[in-house]
Amino acid sequence: MQSCSLTPSSTMERGVMLAVCLLCWSCSVCVVTAIKRADMFSYGTLSGDLILAEGDDETSRVLSLPKPLFFYGSLFSQLYVATNGIISAQDLPMEKQYVDDGFPTDFPVVAPFLADIDTSGGRGQIYYRVTETPSVLNRVAQEVHRGFPDAKFTPTHVVVATWENVAAYEEQTRTTGPSDKVNTFQAVIGYDETDSYVLFLYPEDGLNYFGTRPKESYNVEIELPARVGFSRGEVTYLIFSRTEGPHYSVTSDEQSVKNLYQVGNTGIPGVWLFHTGNRYSFDNIVPASTGGLLDTPPTGGHSLSLDSTTPEYGEFEEYPDTFDSDNQEEEDDDYPHTRGDPEFQPAPAGGNHHSESLQPASPDAPSSHSEDSGHQLSYGSEDVPLTSEPRYSSEPAGRQYAPPNPPERVPEGDAQRTPKQQPQVPLEVVDVYPSHRNEPPLSPGGHVVSVEEDDVDFDTGVIQYTTENKETCARFQQQCSQNAFCSDYATGFCCHCRPGFYGNGRHCLPDGAPQRVSGKVSGTVTVGSTPVELNNIDLHAYIVVGDGRAYTAISQVPEPVGWALMPLAPIGELFGWLFALELPNSQAGFKITGAEFTRHAEVIFYPGNQRLSIIQTGRGLDDHNHLTVDTVVSGNVPFMPPGAEITMEPFKETYQYYPSVATSSSVREFSVVSAEQGSESFSFQLKQNITYRDCQHDNRAAVLETLQIIMERVFVMYVKEERILRYALTNKISPVGVDPTAPELVNPCYAGNHDCDTTAQCIPLEGQAFQCRCATGYRGDGHNCYDIDECAEGLSSCGAHSQCVNLPGSHRCQCQSGYEFGFDGRTCVDIDECSSSPCHTSARCINGLGSFLCQCQPGFYGDGFYCSQTEGQTVRPRSQCEQHRDSLQSGMEQSDRPSPGAFIPQCDSDGRYQPLQCHGSTGHCWCVDSRGQERTGTRTPPGTAPKDCDRPDEPVRPKTHCEHHRDSIQTTSPEGYPIVGAYVPQCDANGQYTPLQCHSSTGHCWCVDSRGQERADTRTSPGSPQTDCHKPDEPERPKTHCEHHRERAQTTSPEGYPIVGAYVPQCDADGQYTSLQCHGSTGHCWCVDGRGQERSGTRTPPGIPSVDCDKPDEPVRPQTYCEQHRDSVQTTSPEGYPIEGVFVPQCDSNGQYSSQQCHGSTGHCWCVDVRGQERSGTRTPPGTPPVDCDKPDEPVRPTTYCEHHRDNIQTTSPEGYPIEGVFVPQCDSNGQYTPQQCHSSTGHCWCVDGRGQERAGTRTTPGTPSVDCDRPVEPERPKTHCEHHRDSTQTTSPEGYPIVGAHVPQCDANGQYTPLQCHGSTGHCWCVDSRGQERDGTRTPPETQPKDCDRPDEPERPKTDCEHHRLRAQATSQEGYPIVGVYVPQCDADGQYLPLQCHSSTGHCWCVDRRGQERTGSRTPPGTQPKDCNRPDEPVRPETQCEHHRDSVQTTSPEGYPIVGAYLPQCDADGQYLPRQCHGSTGHCWCVDGRGEERSGTRTPPGTPSVDCDRPVPVAPTQRPESVCERWRTSLIEHYGGKPDAQQYVPQCEPDGQFSPVQCYGETTYCWCVDQDGREVPGTRSHDVVKPACLPSVAPPTVRPLPRPDVTPPTNTDITLLYAQGQKIGALPLNGTRLDATRSKTLLTLHGSIVVGIAYDCKENQVYWTDLSARTINRASMATGAEPEILINTNLVSPEGLAVDVKRRLMFWVDSNPDMIESANLDGSGRRTLFDTDLVNPRAIIVVSSTGTLYWTDWNREAPKIESSSVDGQNRRVVVSEGIGLPNALTYDSSARQVCWADAGTKRLECVSPDGSGRRVVHPSLNYPFSMVYYRNHFYYTDWRRDGVIAVSKDSSQITDEYLPDQRSHLYGIAIATTHCLSGSH
Repeated sequence: MQSCSLTPSSTMERGVMLAVCLLCWSCSVCVVTAIKRADMFSYGTLSGDLILAEGDDETSRVLSLPKPLFFYGSLFSQLYVATNGIISAQDLPMEKQYVDDGFPTDFPVVAPFLADIDTSGGRGQIYYRVTETPSVLNRVAQEVHRGFPDAKFTPTHVVVATWENVAAYEEQTRTTGPSDKVNTFQAVIGYDETDSYVLFLYPEDGLNYFGTRPKESYNVEIELPARVGFSRGEVTYLIFSRTEGPHYSVTSDEQSVKNLYQVGNTGIPGVWLFHTGNRYSFDNIVPASTGGLLDTPPTGGHSLSLDSTTPEYGEFEEYPDTFDSDNQEEEDDDYPHTRGDPEFQPAPAGGNHHSESLQPASPDAPSSHSEDSGHQLSYGSEDVPLTSEPRYSSEPAGRQYAPPNPPERVPEGDAQRTPKQQPQVPLEVVDVYPSHRNEPPLSPGGHVVSVEEDDVDFDTGVIQYTTENKETCARFQQQCSQNAFCSDYATGFCCHCRPGFYGNGRHCLPDGAPQRVSGKVSGTVTVGSTPVELNNIDLHAYIVVGDGRAYTAISQVPEPVGWALMPLAPIGELFGWLFALELPNSQAGFKITGAEFTRHAEVIFYPGNQRLSIIQTGRGLDDHNHLTVDTVVSGNVPFMPPGAEITMEPFKETYQYYPSVATSSSVREFSVVSAEQGSESFSFQLKQNITYRDCQHDNRAAVLETLQIIMERVFVMYVKEERILRYALTNKISPVGVDPTAPELVNPCYAGNHDCDTTAQCIPLEGQAFQCRCATGYRGDGHNCYDIDECAEGLSSCGAHSQCVNLPGSHRCQCQSGYEFGFDGRTCVDIDECSSSPCHTSARCINGLGSFLCQCQPGFYGDGFYCSQTEGQTVRPRSQCEQHRDSLQSGMEQSDRPSPGAFIPQCDSDGRYQPLQCHGSTGHCWCVDSRGQERTGTRTPPGTAPKDCDRPDEPVRPKTHCEHHRDSIQTTSPEGYPIVGAYVPQCDANGQYTPLQCHSSTGHCWCVDSRGQERADTRTSPGSPQTDCHKPDEPERPKTHCEHHRERAQTTSPEGYPIVGAYVPQCDADGQYTSLQCHGSTGHCWCVDGRGQERSGTRTPPGIPSVDCDKPDEPVRPQTYCEQHRDSVQTTSPEGYPIEGVFVPQCDSNGQYSSQQCHGSTGHCWCVDVRGQERSGTRTPPGTPPVDCDKPDEPVRPTTYCEHHRDNIQTTSPEGYPIEGVFVPQCDSNGQYTPQQCHSSTGHCWCVDGRGQERAGTRTTPGTPSVDCDRPVEPERPKTHCEHHRDSTQTTSPEGYPIVGAHVPQCDANGQYTPLQCHGSTGHCWCVDSRGQERDGTRTPPETQPKDCDRPDEPERPKTDCEHHRLRAQATSQEGYPIVGVYVPQCDADGQYLPLQCHSSTGHCWCVDRRGQERTGSRTPPGTQPKDCNRPDEPVRPETQCEHHRDSVQTTSPEGYPIVGAYLPQCDADGQYLPRQCHGSTGHCWCVDGRGEERSGTRTPPGTPSVDCDRPVPVAPTQRPESVCERWRTSLIEHYGGKPDAQQYVPQCEPDGQFSPVQCYGETTYCWCVDQDGREVPGTRSHDVVKPACLPSVAPPTVRPLPRPDVTPPTNTDITLLYAQGQKIGALPLNGTRLDATRSKTLLTLHGSIVVGIAYDCKENQVYWTDLSARTINRASMATGAEPEILINTNLVSPEGLAVDVKRRLMFWVDSNPDMIESANLDGSGRRTLFDTDLVNPRAIIVVSSTGTLYWTDWNREAPKIESSSVDGQNRRVVVSEGIGLPNALTYDSSARQVCWADAGTKRLECVSPDGSGRRVVHPSLNYPFSMVYYRNHFYYTDWRRDGVIAVSKDSSQITDEYLPDQRSHLYGIAIATTHCLSGSH
């Protein structure tokens, strides 16, 4: 083997050396061998290393750094070394949270080899140390200087971490035995005070495995490649939010990991160097850029002949003058490429290999490749990283890197060659791109992938780019979406969606908004042997982007095809892929394809081998932003029995991505269950490709290779009665191998179980936390979002002559009649109708704004569309009507197909429009005038008599220009509100402009000519005499160019307001430009020629004598660089306004830069060199003497810290404008901080030390004497508490602006609080104690006498309840501002509640008892006489249902504000419902029965006579009992507090009490079908456009008996959760603490019941439950075939919570209607009432058998609480009453002996000890809990938002599991059933 050392010292030597090496290369290759282990940095105990403990997931103790290091731009002072091949700057989480994930991590990481490593059992050692050893420091410095020659770096410390012979983690259950593969590698971090660098070292035999298997791979043989790179981790933004920080990946796949020890970026294989941090500014990691030979020894020996695989890397440094790339291109093409080692295969040299490697490049480097030619490879020759591209690229030009395995490209410079034919890629081939076979370079077109190569060919086009035909944004930006921006690149342009939108740039949709799809389905499908034609039937789809649910419905599907197409879920899968829920590092299809694509799929069914072709074409977005997709199906499908059910299991499918095409292939299984055949299994194979137009001019675009679609749920069904075929799928997309159930993906955003609105995005935060953000175009809190009407709110982008049309989440602009979109696709321009010659040949066409006019020429007569001379013509030309009619008919003939629905005008025998026109398709008719224009008010719908069109209209003259102008002004908004300030022209009776026009809002008046144009010099301001507009103008000569220019200068806005600062040219008396022009606002003057063009070099600034413009120009010399610079500075806007603050360079008479430059606005001056560059250290601020710029520069000393600080301050914007309010430090002549610093904007001054740090206590405000900063600092006493408080109060913003309203405490000379404190803004004053705490009762409002704070406090009695209550009512905010509208209780002198309380804001008054509780019936509204509260209450009868209903209605908010619009029932003196009820807000009235239920047909709207409610209503012989639906509805409404939210479920019942066939969540469109018992029909859930059309399913009159309710317990389960779900009790086994959904089943079906409370008796193995419908308490043995037993069926109204005392054999329950708690023996005997007072809404109840204690919740919305007592009703007390809202769920943690509850109001899960101590929050953000149990450190609760069972770990406070039953409806009670009683059972 021969090696070469390349160190040329001159161009000639480099050329000679290249020739030598090329000669050498002809027989062998120059190779630098990889490093040996001995070449690594020393390690081991002898080197002072610490050793990491053995194990699978170990982390070192903190490694404290002697000095902190900069990683990225952040400072870190400690490190941790971990088993899994990483070093972190913070303590690591458990490995399962990162080890199986891709980059980046969410914590700071240096990763030389991130994989699942295990050193257990002595399989390797991990060493680490921080050192200052000179030899180590010197070696790091040498490596850095070699890789970064310009770096000034001297390391002060080095961290060395070594992984020696470490093994990969392997599962214990695997039978192959432990592997003997081990790895050795090293990471070295060197740093100084400002920079850090990292070395990765991989010795020659160091890497023997390249990835590890995920721990939860479920027996799937997959391996995750190791991750190598750097991650900053999550960073904070907007104070509380966090986002992914910068990161850099060195590897991307297994091959790139294998290359780690075979290549490098330092000139030595196996050695990698990176710049990783800087003190001042650092965007992302910078790899080293060392030249030299980087190559890999080929397999099988060291010699490499010319016909073998060519090395891929840039072997030499740049030789631009001595290498002919074109010749090399041809030479390389003569040699075929052969395959080498399959595990490490260098990429083929390809077309222009060396020309690519010998040119620098950058992300923005020019490229000649066409749009679809693949990915840019030419990153530069100096280095080779292992990824196809870094995640972020911040390198300058010349320091970009080529990947080691690049796909071949058309070589740069060869763009105009004829490309070779692109080979087709068959669908079955997986390993296609990049290819190592003998393939020509890729053509500019994309890959072609087809199902059948012979039948299908997708031509993506070939475009050769030259400077002549290159597409640019200037020419083609209209191809971009209106929600995108256009960017030009070297080879063309690309469109990119704006922030807040997603797509491919050509089509962009609002982030997070649900998407709708519409289209047609056509084709011929043969079912068995019967062909069935589908003729353009409708397809609709609805996709909830936030959780990946896609619903598809195809209507009018004939029955045989409907059943047969049920397995064809792939029709709907397209929409799932386009809009799938994105897991990290993935993107859904729409971001790649946009709305235009073609999908070809072939489905082959087995065992019958039937084949069906599916072609789906995306045709763009319609006017409503809905995607339009047409589907064509053709082929054969197997017959499916009518009524069959199809089930499909969840599956994963891998998509492979190539340029312009995505492909996939899979096999699916499905089951068919039918009455005839039972259950059968079938399968089909799906092969598909999706072609689209991508844009590859942007070489920074991400390269996708493979992604996987995860279909978590698949429902299919055919509704025979409606002939609708439905598909419902839940889709996620992720990198291949990602487990969506992994802990890091259990975040609700990824799991799809969040509660964000369907028009909102779910933003994952840390752990289980997430944030709901309304989609673009919507507003709200994220849980409820509402469309923003951009048109109504003036937020549209529509311009003149266009109108705005609001869309969900967006809007569109459409041009008015007579206008069309211009070239840019956004601006409406007039249609020149005359260009199409619509008039007669003997007429002339006059185009106008939005219309045109035809006039016959002199000597001809007619309407302009047909003109004839006085004598008749022999042949009449075609009339306008005939031309109109024939053009439509000929267009249909040319298209070879009829155009259904097109309107064809009808003409009479003379060619004129028939007066009555009718539309053949719609049946509408209308009258037209002679031009065919519809006559207003004549249109009639089909089925009605048309108008008599021969009846003459009343004479209507055409609208004049003035009337058109006036009527086009929009004076009212879309909602009908007047728009203030619009100018409306005034027209006279003949429709002409009145000579005098006035603006009604501004008062300006002016004269106009007959065209409405303002006459010059006639405008008068409001209050001044108006011009006489009837006075004739003098004869007017034609306007000159100058006068036209002057008039075009817009001096008034369209509304008539003057525009300040516009430049108006000056014309002389003859209308010519005056030779000297001056700008009235800026004062600049210049000379112009006869055309008004500025004469170069004549412009003078204000205050300087103007140039003599009459002096002839001297011969003009070429402009210098300074003059070009000066003249290119834009000092005025396009409208002529001056631009303030722009710097204009000053040039001398010879055009050279003046040696001294000054900024006209800021006053700064500085010296420049001949190139105009500022000379360092010469800048002086305004008011100081400038530097003598002619004095030669003195030797420059290094910049000091002060100067560096000062020069880094940005005082001007990139455009040159001054930035106000910036603090610029002041430095003395030696560059040191001046002792006194002052802020030029705020006027504050302060003293600083030598480091520029402010000296405490020296800051003075503007206008006060400054501190003497040269006076030595006196010994300073420690700050007092008051001074700390005062100094910590932020009185100025970070920019130095004062903050108004902050309270600053006042301290005396000794630093103690002054006894009297006053708020500077509000004027309140109060006394404080020595700790600064306010003394009660001392606060006085402004303008009242403050308290005497030196007067001692009188002995104070303890505060009463009333006084405590009054204090809690926050009368002032934390800043001291009063809070308006808060109710503050009134106390008497003794602190007791006054009997009469009144609300100062609302005026309501009421009586209270001594506890401050309102006495029932005593509240009076404002303006009425309050009650006499001293009068004793009469004996109170029990509240009636009407009174209970009335009092439960919440009429005031918690703060005491009235709630408007609530319906309050009216009761009579006896508490019964008044027969007639009226709504106080809406005015509707209706009659009710004795139960308050509305009587059908009695409701009347406001303003109409009410029904006589005393008139008897015919009543059926027997009143039917309340149905299950009605009882359930009543119960839920009561549970929702009488006012369900718009999204809460309330059963919908028919008038006869049966369930409505369609049920929906509140007012939403989330609906489903139910059967007669209210049970959901599977697969019918949908939204809006696919809202199910359900048929009533009420049983016929002859009702068959319902099946007997037998118990079916689960088998082989020790622990089972029992849950109540409407009409059944479900059983959910536990596997350990995990929910075992696979074994879940229905324990007991109870038709007609509503099961709420549930309990379990572990001694007798029996389940107990309350039935809200039957109003009973029941039980059943959990034995197969057992039947229910009714225990109690009397005097129950609304039984809910239930508890069983196993020890005492008692049961307890709450009844929430009479508000009582009762108990009984387990057989129902011994019933007694425990409590029936002081309860409002009792809900949950539990019993702790071991202590004999009852606990229950009462979610009284006014005063919720949790109480307890003994089981016999003694010792009742309140356990919790503060900080709770709706405590629904209650359980007992026997291990901690705490009571725990889940609150549907606060959303918290909390626990507290029985004595009220030790309260803690277990989980802060639940959804809507209802019931809960505790088992083995886990809480299991039923959730009404998710309609499922949720598990929460007590230890981690995280949601760990979830179970959602297939049938979605609310789950109620939950209990735990065990085969034996648990310790601490309650």
